[in-house]
Amino acid sequence: MDQFTITGNQRNVLFGFMGLGLLCMIITFFGDDMFHTRFWTNYLHNSVFFTGIALMSLFILSAFTTALAGWHTLIKRIWEAYSMFLIPGLILMAVVVIATVGHMHHLYHWTDASEVANDPILNGKSGFLNLTWFSAGTIIIMGIWIFFAWKMRQLSLDEDKNGDASFEHHRKIRIYSAAFLPIAGFSSAAVIWLWIMSIDAHWYSTLFAWYTGASWFVAAMASTIILIAYLKGKGYLQNVTQEHLHDLGKYLFAFSIFWTYLWFSQYMLIWYGNVGEETVYFQERQENYPVLFYGNLLLNFIAPFFVLMRNDTKRKYGTMVFASVVVFFGHWWDFFQMIKPGARLTAMHAMEHHGGEGAHHGAEHAATELPGHTEAAMHAMPFEMGFTIPGLLELGTMLGFLALFIYVILNQLSKAPLTPKNDPYLEESMHHHVELHGEEAH
Repeated sequence: MDQFTITGNQRNVLFGFMGLGLLCMIITFFGDDMFHTRFWTNYLHNSVFFTGIALMSLFILSAFTTALAGWHTLIKRIWEAYSMFLIPGLILMAVVVIATVGHMHHLYHWTDASEVANDPILNGKSGFLNLTWFSAGTIIIMGIWIFFAWKMRQLSLDEDKNGDASFEHHRKIRIYSAAFLPIAGFSSAAVIWLWIMSIDAHWYSTLFAWYTGASWFVAAMASTIILIAYLKGKGYLQNVTQEHLHDLGKYLFAFSIFWTYLWFSQYMLIWYGNVGEETVYFQERQENYPVLFYGNLLLNFIAPFFVLMRNDTKRKYGTMVFASVVVFFGHWWDFFQMIKPGARLTAMHAMEHHGGEGAHHGAEHAATELPGHTEAAMHAMPFEMGFTIPGLLELGTMLGFLALFIYVILNQLSKAPLTPKNDPYLEESMHHHVELHGEEAH
């Protein structure tokens, strides 16, 4: 079968999980603090995570196309479909923009004009961290991403109908792909700084954009492997073989190691430099969120390293799906620990000034951390579900966003044949073979 069709049962299941996610968000909103910090961090967390997977899928497709790769041709429709989630992703992030400009939350310390005026660090960053650039940057940059995603998708679909031996469609796709790569590299860093790193507004790392991008990349590869296994189980993608799975597994393994390299480089250099403005980020997480901190390494390095080290494990669907589920959840966990601790401190600091609930048990800690971000944490943060670790409401919200993501992907897959029949690299992909060496080849 080459034409995917969404069944009524699939729709019902996905809509059911979307309903679960919506219910969890409603419960979170009405049981939250005065600034609805848990609600907005959950919304931001999932919006950024799934939008980033869509961006990275477009980046992967552009990189392979520019490099004249052919092995991925049989699965490129999946990444094309992923990239189209940028459209609902823009809507999701537009809600964040509206809420930020309208001061509906206190996730970003730099949105408080009085704090910026009295804080030399925030004042120095105000040329970049301001509501105008946050709003315009998000809309403009994501608009550019969507343009490239839509253009390459349309060229690919038109190639199925009107492609010929001149391969003019593919040449145009390659031009757009080559142009998109540097745009994606620089623009993704800008929005990562705006959306995530600026939550810890006094802190910065020159490696943070690379680190976050690698997390998106691994999550995109993991979800691709899971979706391929699902589609093959339904009788689709019959020409996709263990050879393609092996290459996807190598990318999953390699970029899990690359993510770890970036994690260690960032941590080691900051630890070795021992500068208070930098070490506070890791000290806060290591001392007050040890489950998040060490769990991140367990899920995203130790697990994939030992499971995927051997070549033969990359050729087994069961093992690959298991590793992919663990790693996909692990990088969702990674974004949780990027966002939650800093947003919690900012909210506590705001509640201290407003005298709201939560001010007493966290104000002293927040006051220590926020003004200069140079002193070590003097008090342990109390356990709070949804911040110290993900709770059931966080997991339910994630499942809702995941269902929305899958629905958009499956809907896009249903609009065109899964095999790009006029792609010049189709035959290469159909005869793709990975050479094995050593005992694993026998």
